[in-house]
Amino acid sequence: MQIETIATHPYNDQNPGTSGLRKKVKIFQQTGYLENFVQSIFDSLENYAGKSLVLGGDGRYFNRPAIQTIIKIAAANGFGELIIGQGGLLSTPAASHLIRKNKAFGGLILSASHNPGGPDEDFGIKYNVSNGGPAPEKDTNAFYQRSQLIDNYKIALIDDIDLDSIGSQCIGDFKITVIDPVADYAELMQSIFDFPLLKQSISSGYITLLFDAMHAITGPYAKRILVDMLGAPAESVINAEPLEDFGGHHPDPNLAHAHELAERMFGDSAPVFGAASDGDGDRNMITGSHIFVTPSDSLAIIAANAQLIPAYANGLSGVARSMPTSQAVDRVAASYNIPCYETPTGWKFFGNLLDAGKITLCGEESFGTGSNHVREKDGLWAVLFWLNLIAQKRQSVAEIVHDHWQKFGRDIYCRHDYEAVETPFANAIVEHLRSQLPTLPGRVFGDYIVKYADEFSYEDSIDGSISKNQGIRIGFENGSRIIFRLSGTGTVGATLRIYLERFEADATKHNQEAQTALADLINLAEQFCEVKQRTGRTGPDVIT
Repeated sequence: MQIETIATHPYNDQNPGTSGLRKKVKIFQQTGYLENFVQSIFDSLENYAGKSLVLGGDGRYFNRPAIQTIIKIAAANGFGELIIGQGGLLSTPAASHLIRKNKAFGGLILSASHNPGGPDEDFGIKYNVSNGGPAPEKDTNAFYQRSQLIDNYKIALIDDIDLDSIGSQCIGDFKITVIDPVADYAELMQSIFDFPLLKQSISSGYITLLFDAMHAITGPYAKRILVDMLGAPAESVINAEPLEDFGGHHPDPNLAHAHELAERMFGDSAPVFGAASDGDGDRNMITGSHIFVTPSDSLAIIAANAQLIPAYANGLSGVARSMPTSQAVDRVAASYNIPCYETPTGWKFFGNLLDAGKITLCGEESFGTGSNHVREKDGLWAVLFWLNLIAQKRQSVAEIVHDHWQKFGRDIYCRHDYEAVETPFANAIVEHLRSQLPTLPGRVFGDYIVKYADEFSYEDSIDGSISKNQGIRIGFENGSRIIFRLSGTGTVGATLRIYLERFEADATKHNQEAQTALADLINLAEQFCEVKQRTGRTGPDVIT
């Protein structure tokens, strides 16, 4: 195998966020840009010679050419084997499972998650470590530091690989194995859930369902599992073909973007259960006939009912949630007398807790839930969990949700997103909030008395690492919270996320519409951060 060393120069914007490096496609298409970042990752790793690497992505535009480039760089740098999803496709949770199952050294996942795809849209790449989870901050910091010094990359002078034919081939000592991207994941799901019960419940007509793959990666997975294995009608899975531009849509599973699903679920003759997943398959939206389940409630309900699912019949070791996620799961953990951990946003923070056996379930309000079966959030896993729950409890989604509120109370919750805020404005808003923190405790705002006001910092109980500046929290004596956080998942400007939460114990008030119930907190949030005043906007871009 002939290997060439190519001279290059650093790009100053290759600092990966919580979910890897995300930029516009045209940025990744710059000469040496992708090559630099991949080489910087490999230069920062140790002892990988001869070992295996999992590779795949969500099928968005630039996925295939990027994979061909990465194959050649991995070969040149001494990896022994690449395990690649057929067509270059792998959902993020499936990639995590493959890393773990094959005891691979790690994996490269090509995705910008729920961001739009296409020639003028977004692309992304992230490295997952040997436990199947996203690289921790010490590693991503090392990738960035190396990217600022890089002056060459290595690439093998080999032909492009046939990504569409399953099988193995060797180029010298370098082995490339193209696999069915769905089979191993489907087998894993079959080991977790009661497939015979699900198949009977679907075939009898007790469960009718609609799954929106949003022309993203989970289409093939949903068709194989829901249709082929569980017997749901083929029309139960819509927008099932992965497209490079996601059909021109935004593959973000919420009521705003999964509008076709929402219209069906809130219309006449709605099926019993509806769900959607995102670009790379790690997020989920859960709905029932005329009801939307918030991700925070979904996590709490999953935790409260986990013993009904075969894989979790012996109970949970603990649960964890990201800091902005509602405190609904905390109430379940307290009732069941199990630990509950609060982490920063970013799935990598759950990895140490999962590896140490401290938790079994975890989730984020940003439509992500998962368990110890992989080290990523997992959209289809959550869908199957809910289907198994409906089949086991013989209740509708609405009945399950309302029974949960009756027992634990309701954390009325929503998130307001102000997208693509110009970075100087976004930073000024955060600084304005920081300046107020020392003065807020004890102040009275109508019915709300500020109990605490701080910036969340997290010390990892397993490795002792400390993550600072993870979101600004304003908590009130009655348990309500307002949280402000800049998200790093976009590629233009910054997204200001405002999280609003109020606990309601009175069952007669559980059916309140969230925006109405949270009106006072919404007004207080604007009073504190002045996002409308500073940006001239009249309201958030997305409410979830």
